[in-house]
Amino acid sequence: WQVDGLPADTVSTENGIILASARRWPLCVDPQGQANNWIKNSNASAGIEVVKPSDKEFIRTLENAVRFGTPVMMENILESLDPALDPILLKLTFVQGGNIVMKIGDNVIPYHQDFRFYLTTKLPNPHYAPETCVKLTILNFTITQEGLEDQLLGITVAKERPDLEASKNELVASNARMAAQLKDIESRILKLLSESTGNILDDEHLINTLAQSKVTSDEISVKAEQARVTEIEIDTTRNEYRPVARRAALLFFCVADMSGVDPMYQYSMPWFVNLFTRAIEDSEKSDDMAQRLETLLDFSTYLIYENICRSLFEAHKLLFSFTVTIRILQAKGEVNADEYRFFLSGSAGAKREETKRPDAPWITAAVWNAVTSLSTLPKFEGLDKSVAQKLSLWRAYFDSSDTHKERIPGSWQAELDPLQRLCVLRCFRPDKVVPGMQMLVTHYIGARYIEAPPFNLATSFRDASNLLPIVFVLSAGADPYDSLLKFANEMRFSKKLVAISLGQGQGPIAERLMSQAIERGTWVLLQNCHLASSWMPKLEAFVEQYNPDQMHRDYRLWLTSMPSDKFPVLILQNSVKMTIEPPRGVKMNLLGSYNNFTDTYLDSHPKRKEFKKLLYGLCCFHALLQDRRKFGALGFNICYEFTTGDLKCCILQLETFLARYDKVPYKVLVNLFGHINYGGRITDDWDRRMVMTLLRGIINEGIMDDEFQIAPGREYYSPPPGTVAQYVNVIMTMPLSPHPNIFGLHENADITCAQNETNELCEIMMSLQPKAAGGGGRNREDVIEEVALELQARALRPFPLAEISVAYPLLYEESMNTVLSQECIRYNKLIDVFSSSLAALLKALKGLVVMSAELEAMADALYANQVPSIWAKAAYPSLKALGGWMDDLVQRIAFVQRWVNDGPPPVFWISGFFFPQAFLTGTLQNYARKYSLAIDTVSFDFEILHEKAAVSKKRPDDGCYIHGLFLEGASWNHVGRTLVEAKPKELYVAFPAIWLNPKVDRPPPTAGVYSCPVYKTLTRAGTLSTTGHSTNFVLMVELPSEEECSGVFSRYCETFSSHWIKRAVALFCALNY
Repeated sequence: WQVDGLPADTVSTENGIILASARRWPLCVDPQGQANNWIKNSNASAGIEVVKPSDKEFIRTLENAVRFGTPVMMENILESLDPALDPILLKLTFVQGGNIVMKIGDNVIPYHQDFRFYLTTKLPNPHYAPETCVKLTILNFTITQEGLEDQLLGITVAKERPDLEASKNELVASNARMAAQLKDIESRILKLLSESTGNILDDEHLINTLAQSKVTSDEISVKAEQARVTEIEIDTTRNEYRPVARRAALLFFCVADMSGVDPMYQYSMPWFVNLFTRAIEDSEKSDDMAQRLETLLDFSTYLIYENICRSLFEAHKLLFSFTVTIRILQAKGEVNADEYRFFLSGSAGAKREETKRPDAPWITAAVWNAVTSLSTLPKFEGLDKSVAQKLSLWRAYFDSSDTHKERIPGSWQAELDPLQRLCVLRCFRPDKVVPGMQMLVTHYIGARYIEAPPFNLATSFRDASNLLPIVFVLSAGADPYDSLLKFANEMRFSKKLVAISLGQGQGPIAERLMSQAIERGTWVLLQNCHLASSWMPKLEAFVEQYNPDQMHRDYRLWLTSMPSDKFPVLILQNSVKMTIEPPRGVKMNLLGSYNNFTDTYLDSHPKRKEFKKLLYGLCCFHALLQDRRKFGALGFNICYEFTTGDLKCCILQLETFLARYDKVPYKVLVNLFGHINYGGRITDDWDRRMVMTLLRGIINEGIMDDEFQIAPGREYYSPPPGTVAQYVNVIMTMPLSPHPNIFGLHENADITCAQNETNELCEIMMSLQPKAAGGGGRNREDVIEEVALELQARALRPFPLAEISVAYPLLYEESMNTVLSQECIRYNKLIDVFSSSLAALLKALKGLVVMSAELEAMADALYANQVPSIWAKAAYPSLKALGGWMDDLVQRIAFVQRWVNDGPPPVFWISGFFFPQAFLTGTLQNYARKYSLAIDTVSFDFEILHEKAAVSKKRPDDGCYIHGLFLEGASWNHVGRTLVEAKPKELYVAFPAIWLNPKVDRPPPTAGVYSCPVYKTLTRAGTLSTTGHSTNFVLMVELPSEEECSGVFSRYCETFSSHWIKRAVALFCALNY
């Protein structure tokens, strides 16, 4: 079996025994094609037939196989089976005319006893219906690390020492033959003994057979002993190559895990083996074994990295390099599981040492929570005390602009390894973790693993063939058509390239084009495959039925698609993939725009100066919008997919309206560009306000001046009208990574952006972690149980609703009673879900109840220090990790409990409400009813109180005091009580209490304020509600501003405080720690 290709690991051997012995036909879950290969080889002598569900004649093939007793393998089956297979799967035979027959469809076929039927699927984790499971023996042939290592060792030795591998295979076969001979002799002796009558010694035939058997047995034993010695010698030599095979097997599992990051990251086993073989063949040869092994390890690792990288998006390239590095270290036993879990989740568990936070403004709650959590791990014991005692040293470490390169204070630098230093860095400066990860990769495997190879169409084309399609994996705003057209020109195929954009009704046309191209040897480009998901199975069937003998060698199939789980896995695994992304950064975006213009085009407009000036401003506006998205929620509440199509549409309108009007119609252009072309995509009012503010700052009369500043910075001015080359020269002076102030953002925005990137990478890596712990540390189930017990020990008790309804009855003049009872009902639902699910999980961990999918997801979340989705659905919006979320929940319940015990508080903690909008409405309702006013005429006036007002003992006569808000994007001047610039590295500041004072028919302010949105969480985005605001939005607060103010507030763009609009200043009920 192993010579025929069955992996040598125990699981595969057991599967092989079950497959050979089971009464039901086997269905092999075989994503790497191991079982497929083995079944074909072991049944080759019996003339095995291979069919696919997509074959038109597969039923006829099966009928003939049943009749003549030949084995059949049906490969690439999906999650549903053709009902026509039922008679074969259920072995529905009956006797007719003395013969055993089977009815398939309308035909009655004689049933041959030698008939064998095998089914295989390439789906990695298929879900079959119970009625399918009972018809088949389902076997999991997914490759194991051990099995793959043995296979790759065989390939390595076969390439390096073919004589050894041949001897090894011959020995395996010879040992199998000798074992069969001995078994045959034993069976023959037992048969003769059982048939013998009378005295055994009188049976001459038996005595001769025994004598002959002894001679044969002795000969076999001698040969077996020789073979054993030879095998040990061969294995010793073969095992010298084991490190290479182990590294390659480890890399394959890193590659296979990438499918969990993006559905387009699919790679087949044969593709990987071919790449590994190529690495052995192409690497530098050496007679020195140690040198050769070093070369093989280095060359194969980099070749695999290089080939994988071209099919990964930029954001995931470092993730892949880091994963490879960590797996290499884990294989050497150099990674502690608890420490690595802390690095990924930012917490060592739900329990932390309660140590007093040092009185230093730079040590925020987030920093101290992480430090105290890390201090619970053995290697970091005393870290929190070190920080408290040596504040100045740690402050210097924190303040450094390159913290990832700084030495850690005290003896920690020498005591910790690079990964442990990363854990410390994650506590103090999460924004520097990504460069820290790059340093770790460079330290262990080299700098070239963080420098991704550039996009090269020619190399990818060379790796493809007429059988292997080329897939462009797109991201928003990217289009490879121009690059492909240019390449086709170079290859003299521009007239032989046919492109079609897929969509409704385009499938049959695409099939016809592909059939013609196969005959004529031309290229076919199928664009936007993700828009034709229903046609994808037909495309898969078409590619599956490629016949190399009937295909022109010049034929190529090019496909483009956005990431989609509907794209056929079979094509992804057997194709050359490349990712295409739009240019990143303002500079590259502007260069991309101006590379599409010519001098003839720029000079063609009658109003040459105005056109060139406004065109440059428009391209800058587009580039600023595109690049602003990298700041996440600070850039836009909702990430919009602005495309070059939006820019082209604006340019066409610019040409038209400049020609139509005598003077430049700035107002018309601003409304067209901002509200219609770009604004057509915008669904959030606050985003629209920001876009309009940005646009009005560029498209105005000032742009005609050569000194006009489009954005802060001497490079971002409106250049004098010139040629394309002159504009390109101006663009080339711009920095590659601009300061956030060109977008109107504070320098802290870079820190927020880097922290978001760190969190995103760590979350992805956490989701890819295996379900079993390795490399030292506690068992995974033990960690989950410990966390669950710690949470259960918090003992959250539901509110007594009956008593509360008596103490706080429904009153016309006090709407707060209704608000309180509704809050209690909501919290009770959450407490019920929290308590019952924790109890069920603890039982499931002990095996007392079934571990359902919901409980398993909950266990995964607890291990990853995340809030389980079952709780999040029943809870208020929150971005906090599990430990912070639990502390927050306890504080919220305590706030409501104090209200129940002591009556309405003088100052309300706005963050403690499940639904703060109800509280605000109740406040307005109380005022309207008190003075008999229509509620729609009442609105809040805002007064920001002094810091000490938060501890006020008395409620105001009208309205309410609220506290618990946090300010992002700016700071607060407590003396002048106005917005001021944020301090460096101070991302959020606690905001003073606010008096929400209801007024009747209050006129909107005309100067001196910034209309600041208040959100529940830092994501800002929510579901768009009927009010036009997102569900995350709470209310708008007017904050006094020292900025120059003028004009009147309009719904989409206030002309005063544009500075804070671009800064994306907002208030939040809760942070993410």
